[in-house]
Amino acid sequence: MYTIHQTVISEAWENRLMLNDPDVQQSIRFIIDELDKGRLRVAEPAKKGWKVNEWVKKAVILYFPIQKMESTEVGPFEYHDKITLKKNYRETGVRVVPHALARYGSYLAKGVIMMPSYVNIGAYVDENTMVDTWATVGSCAQVGKNVHLSGGVGIGGVLEPVQAAPVIIEDGCFLGSRSIVVEGARIEKEAVLGANVVITNSTRIIDVTGNEPVELKGTVPARSVVIPGTYPKKFKAGTFNVSCALIIGKRKESTDKKTSLNQALRDYDVSV
Repeated sequence: MYTIHQTVISEAWENRLMLNDPDVQQSIRFIIDELDKGRLRVAEPAKKGWKVNEWVKKAVILYFPIQKMESTEVGPFEYHDKITLKKNYRETGVRVVPHALARYGSYLAKGVIMMPSYVNIGAYVDENTMVDTWATVGSCAQVGKNVHLSGGVGIGGVLEPVQAAPVIIEDGCFLGSRSIVVEGARIEKEAVLGANVVITNSTRIIDVTGNEPVELKGTVPARSVVIPGTYPKKFKAGTFNVSCALIIGKRKESTDKKTSLNQALRDYDVSV
């Protein structure tokens, strides 16, 4: 279905003069509309991990130069941008609280709740996920079903380089207040991040549940319960504590997911 569009967009990526062609512009806009409706994704689950559709990211990037700046008024508010806001929330079954904003080209599935928050173009937010107050979902980020992004959570976006993976938050995760996930990091199913946890591609994620610490990077394993921590690092000026993330336990599979989440927070005294 998308083969012709993929070819056109790949050629336009190498030759930007093609952006003046109305047919090329139509192809780019078609792909953005498919993203907006959730029929196409920047990244999608694969047999092993996730597959990044680089050509779709190229379409998002090429969308900006073919769009014109326009002013939009919403009551007393005025916006001046190249991309409009999403519409038709009643038809799609999405609850949007003032002053929540989602850009056209992002996808919000049925049952999503947006408190005053922000979702950028290319992002995908799946069913029954809560995007709580002042949380942000960056461009091309992928957020699964039944996820809770607590107040002030920052999910980083990525457009370039096109081969860079977006942030992935899998089904059933709970991200505590002011936690941050950026640089293409991946939070696997049903993991719990306590308040103020920061996960980047280079963050030391240390599992301290066994007799010896086990270090990971870039991925928080499924059902992990994570809190912020520090470790000593030597510099010329002396030894100082540097931030890391500590896996202190696992959510239990034997109980209901919501019960398990609450129990995990109680068992490990994790702030949210």
